[in-house]
Amino acid sequence: MMLRVNDLHAAYGDIGVLKGITLEIRTGEIVCLLGANGAGKSTLLKVISGVLHPSHGNVFFQDQEITRYSAHKIVRMGLSHVPEGRQIFSRLTVMQNLLLGGYPRKSKRAEAQELFDFSFNLFPILKERLKQKAGTLSGGEQQMLAISRSLMSRPRLLLLDEPSLGLAPMVVEEIFRVIKDLRSRGISILLVEQNVMGALNISDRGYIMEIGKMAAHGKAAEMRGDDEVRRRYLGK
Repeated sequence: MMLRVNDLHAAYGDIGVLKGITLEIRTGEIVCLLGANGAGKSTLLKVISGVLHPSHGNVFFQDQEITRYSAHKIVRMGLSHVPEGRQIFSRLTVMQNLLLGGYPRKSKRAEAQELFDFSFNLFPILKERLKQKAGTLSGGEQQMLAISRSLMSRPRLLLLDEPSLGLAPMVVEEIFRVIKDLRSRGISILLVEQNVMGALNISDRGYIMEIGKMAAHGKAAEMRGDDEVRRRYLGK
Protein backbone atom coordinates (compact mmCIF):
# COMPACT_ATOMS: atom_id res chain seq x y z
CA MET A 1 0.00 0.00 0.00
CA MET A 2 1.41 3.39 -0.98
CA LEU A 3 -0.71 5.52 1.36
CA ARG A 4 -3.24 4.78 4.09
CA VAL A 5 -5.12 7.45 6.02
CA ASN A 6 -7.18 6.24 8.99
CA ASP A 7 -9.88 8.18 10.89
CA LEU A 8 -8.15 11.53 10.37
CA HIS A 9 -9.36 14.63 12.19
CA ALA A 10 -7.85 18.11 11.83
CA ALA A 11 -8.80 21.66 12.70
CA TYR A 12 -7.75 25.27 12.37
CA GLY A 13 -8.08 26.51 15.92
CA ASP A 14 -11.56 25.62 17.10
CA ILE A 15 -12.88 25.03 13.58
CA GLY A 16 -12.96 21.33 12.70
CA VAL A 17 -12.17 20.67 9.04
CA LEU A 18 -11.49 16.93 8.76
CA LYS A 19 -13.95 14.69 10.60
CA GLY A 20 -12.85 11.07 10.38
CA ILE A 21 -11.27 10.74 6.92
CA THR A 22 -10.18 7.29 5.75
CA LEU A 23 -8.48 6.81 2.36
CA GLU A 24 -6.12 4.42 0.57
CA ILE A 25 -3.85 4.65 -2.45
CA ARG A 26 -2.33 1.51 -3.88
CA THR A 27 1.05 1.50 -5.55
CA GLY A 28 0.81 2.71 -9.15
CA GLU A 29 -2.64 4.29 -8.83
CA ILE A 30 -4.03 7.68 -9.72
CA VAL A 31 -6.71 8.49 -7.16
CA CYS A 32 -8.78 11.66 -7.48
CA LEU A 33 -10.25 13.53 -4.54
CA LEU A 34 -13.35 15.51 -5.47
CA GLY A 35 -15.81 17.76 -3.71
CA ALA A 36 -17.02 21.33 -3.38
CA ASN A 37 -14.82 24.19 -2.22
CA GLY A 38 -14.53 24.07 1.56
CA ALA A 39 -14.97 20.31 1.79
CA GLY A 40 -11.47 19.91 3.29
CA LYS A 41 -9.56 18.50 0.32
CA SER A 42 -6.57 20.86 0.54
CA THR A 43 -6.44 20.43 4.32
CA LEU A 44 -6.22 16.66 3.85
CA LEU A 45 -3.23 17.07 1.53
CA LYS A 46 -1.55 19.37 4.05
CA VAL A 47 -1.98 16.79 6.81
CA ILE A 48 -0.63 13.97 4.63
CA SER A 49 2.43 16.01 3.64
CA GLY A 50 3.20 17.18 7.19
CA VAL A 51 2.33 20.85 6.71
CA LEU A 52 -0.48 20.49 9.25
CA HIS A 53 -0.65 17.96 12.07
CA PRO A 54 -3.93 16.17 12.82
CA SER A 55 -5.73 16.15 16.14
CA HIS A 56 -6.60 12.46 15.76
CA GLY A 57 -5.95 9.58 13.36
CA ASN A 58 -3.00 8.13 11.47
CA VAL A 59 -1.18 8.51 8.17
CA PHE A 60 0.91 5.63 6.81
CA PHE A 61 3.22 6.00 3.81
CA GLN A 62 4.57 2.72 2.39
CA ASP A 63 3.44 1.04 5.64
CA GLN A 64 5.41 3.43 7.85
CA GLU A 65 3.50 5.81 10.10
CA ILE A 66 4.33 9.44 9.30
CA THR A 67 1.46 11.13 11.17
CA ARG A 68 3.59 13.67 13.03
CA TYR A 69 6.67 13.76 10.87
CA SER A 70 7.94 17.13 9.68
CA ALA A 71 7.24 18.11 6.07
CA HIS A 72 10.90 18.00 5.00
CA LYS A 73 11.36 14.50 6.44
CA ILE A 74 8.29 13.31 4.53
CA VAL A 75 9.71 14.75 1.30
CA ARG A 76 12.98 12.86 1.87
CA MET A 77 10.96 9.65 2.28
CA GLY A 78 9.48 10.08 -1.21
CA LEU A 79 6.20 11.96 -0.79
CA SER A 80 5.92 15.35 -2.47
CA HIS A 81 3.13 17.96 -2.48
CA VAL A 82 2.32 20.45 -5.26
CA PRO A 83 0.06 22.94 -3.45
CA GLU A 84 -2.85 24.90 -4.89
CA GLY A 85 -1.68 28.18 -6.39
CA ARG A 86 1.73 26.70 -7.41
CA GLN A 87 3.71 28.69 -4.78
CA ILE A 88 6.82 28.94 -6.90
CA PHE A 89 9.58 31.40 -6.01
CA SER A 90 8.71 34.14 -8.48
CA ARG A 91 11.94 36.14 -8.12
CA LEU A 92 14.15 33.12 -8.70
CA THR A 93 14.91 31.60 -12.07
CA VAL A 94 13.40 28.37 -13.35
CA MET A 95 16.72 26.61 -12.69
CA GLN A 96 16.92 27.92 -9.12
CA ASN A 97 13.37 26.75 -8.42
CA LEU A 98 14.22 23.29 -9.72
CA LEU A 99 17.41 23.08 -7.68
CA LEU A 100 15.48 24.00 -4.53
CA GLY A 101 13.05 21.18 -5.28
CA GLY A 102 15.91 18.69 -5.12
CA TYR A 103 17.48 20.14 -1.99
CA PRO A 104 15.70 17.93 0.60
CA ARG A 105 17.11 14.82 -1.10
CA LYS A 106 20.59 16.40 -1.42
CA SER A 107 20.95 15.10 -4.97
CA LYS A 108 24.45 14.75 -6.41
CA ARG A 109 25.33 16.58 -9.63
CA ALA A 110 24.81 13.58 -11.92
CA GLU A 111 21.50 12.74 -10.27
CA ALA A 112 20.37 16.38 -10.50
CA GLN A 113 21.12 16.41 -14.22
CA GLU A 114 19.13 13.22 -14.66
CA LEU A 115 16.19 14.86 -12.88
CA PHE A 116 16.54 18.00 -15.02
CA ASP A 117 16.38 15.84 -18.13
CA PHE A 118 13.33 14.04 -16.76
CA SER A 119 11.51 17.36 -16.28
CA PHE A 120 12.53 18.65 -19.70
CA ASN A 121 11.25 15.47 -21.29
CA LEU A 122 7.87 16.09 -19.65
CA PHE A 123 7.83 19.86 -20.20
CA PRO A 124 10.26 20.85 -22.99
CA ILE A 125 9.36 24.54 -22.67
CA LEU A 126 11.07 24.69 -19.27
CA LYS A 127 14.45 24.01 -20.86
CA GLU A 128 13.99 27.15 -22.93
CA ARG A 129 13.09 29.15 -19.82
CA LEU A 130 15.88 28.01 -17.47
CA LYS A 131 17.37 31.47 -16.91
CA GLN A 132 14.01 33.24 -16.87
CA LYS A 133 12.49 34.53 -13.62
CA ALA A 134 9.68 32.20 -12.62
CA GLY A 135 7.30 35.10 -12.03
CA THR A 136 7.45 36.04 -15.71
CA LEU A 137 6.22 32.64 -16.90
CA SER A 138 2.67 32.08 -18.11
CA GLY A 139 0.22 30.40 -15.73
CA GLY A 140 0.60 27.09 -17.53
CA GLU A 141 4.40 27.28 -17.46
CA GLN A 142 4.32 28.10 -13.74
CA GLN A 143 2.22 24.99 -13.11
CA MET A 144 4.67 22.91 -15.13
CA LEU A 145 7.48 24.36 -13.02
CA ALA A 146 5.64 23.60 -9.77
CA ILE A 147 5.20 19.97 -10.79
CA SER A 148 8.79 19.67 -12.03
CA ARG A 149 10.13 21.21 -8.82
CA SER A 150 8.38 18.48 -6.82
CA LEU A 151 9.69 15.79 -9.15
CA MET A 152 13.24 16.89 -8.34
CA SER A 153 12.83 15.14 -4.96
CA ARG A 154 12.22 11.79 -6.69
CA PRO A 155 8.76 11.14 -5.17
CA ARG A 156 7.08 7.77 -5.04
CA LEU A 157 3.80 9.55 -4.29
CA LEU A 158 2.82 12.96 -5.66
CA LEU A 159 0.01 15.06 -4.17
CA LEU A 160 -1.42 17.47 -6.74
CA ASP A 161 -3.79 20.21 -5.56
CA GLU A 162 -5.85 21.77 -8.38
CA PRO A 163 -3.18 21.52 -11.13
CA SER A 164 -5.60 22.68 -13.85
CA LEU A 165 -6.94 25.73 -11.98
CA GLY A 166 -7.11 28.81 -14.19
CA LEU A 167 -5.40 27.21 -17.17
CA ALA A 168 -6.44 27.22 -20.84
CA PRO A 169 -8.05 23.97 -22.09
CA MET A 170 -5.04 23.00 -24.21
CA VAL A 171 -2.71 23.41 -21.22
CA VAL A 172 -5.09 21.39 -19.04
CA GLU A 173 -4.92 18.55 -21.56
CA GLU A 174 -1.12 18.71 -21.43
CA ILE A 175 -1.08 18.62 -17.61
CA PHE A 176 -3.43 15.64 -17.52
CA ARG A 177 -1.31 13.85 -20.14
CA VAL A 178 1.76 14.33 -17.95
CA ILE A 179 -0.09 13.02 -14.88
CA LYS A 180 -0.89 9.80 -16.76
CA ASP A 181 2.72 9.63 -17.94
CA LEU A 182 3.99 9.92 -14.37
CA ARG A 183 1.84 6.98 -13.32
CA SER A 184 3.36 4.91 -16.14
CA ARG A 185 6.79 5.78 -14.72
CA GLY A 186 5.91 4.34 -11.32
CA ILE A 187 4.72 7.44 -9.46
CA SER A 188 1.45 7.11 -7.55
CA ILE A 189 -0.74 10.22 -7.51
CA LEU A 190 -3.42 11.74 -5.29
CA LEU A 191 -5.16 14.38 -7.38
CA VAL A 192 -7.43 17.13 -6.01
CA GLU A 193 -9.27 18.62 -8.97
CA GLN A 194 -12.32 20.76 -9.72
CA ASN A 195 -12.31 19.48 -13.32
CA VAL A 196 -14.40 16.51 -12.25
CA MET A 197 -14.76 14.57 -15.49
CA GLY A 198 -11.17 15.28 -16.52
CA ALA A 199 -9.95 13.89 -13.20
CA LEU A 200 -12.17 10.80 -13.36
CA ASN A 201 -11.07 10.14 -16.93
CA ILE A 202 -7.42 9.70 -15.91
CA SER A 203 -7.96 8.14 -12.45
CA ASP A 204 -8.26 4.53 -11.31
CA ARG A 205 -10.44 5.35 -8.31
CA GLY A 206 -12.09 8.37 -6.78
CA TYR A 207 -13.20 9.72 -3.40
CA ILE A 208 -15.76 12.48 -2.83
CA MET A 209 -15.52 14.70 0.24
CA GLU A 210 -18.42 16.63 1.72
CA ILE A 211 -17.98 18.97 4.70
CA GLY A 212 -14.93 17.20 6.09
CA LYS A 213 -16.17 13.65 5.60
CA MET A 214 -16.00 11.03 2.86
CA ALA A 215 -19.36 10.95 1.08
CA ALA A 216 -18.62 8.33 -1.59
CA HIS A 217 -15.81 6.38 -3.21
CA GLY A 218 -15.33 3.79 -5.92
CA LYS A 219 -13.79 3.00 -9.27
CA ALA A 220 -13.49 6.11 -11.42
CA ALA A 221 -15.24 4.53 -14.41
CA GLU A 222 -18.22 3.56 -12.27
CA MET A 223 -18.42 7.00 -10.67
CA ARG A 224 -18.43 8.64 -14.10
CA GLY A 225 -21.46 6.58 -15.08
CA ASP A 226 -23.38 6.82 -11.80
CA ASP A 227 -26.08 9.45 -12.35
CA GLU A 228 -26.95 9.57 -8.65
CA VAL A 229 -23.33 10.22 -7.59
CA ARG A 230 -22.95 12.87 -10.27
CA ARG A 231 -26.20 14.60 -9.33
CA ARG A 232 -25.70 14.56 -5.55
CA TYR A 233 -22.00 15.28 -5.26
CA LEU A 234 -20.45 16.39 -8.53
CA GLY A 235 -23.00 18.82 -9.88
CA LYS A 236 -22.93 17.16 -13.30
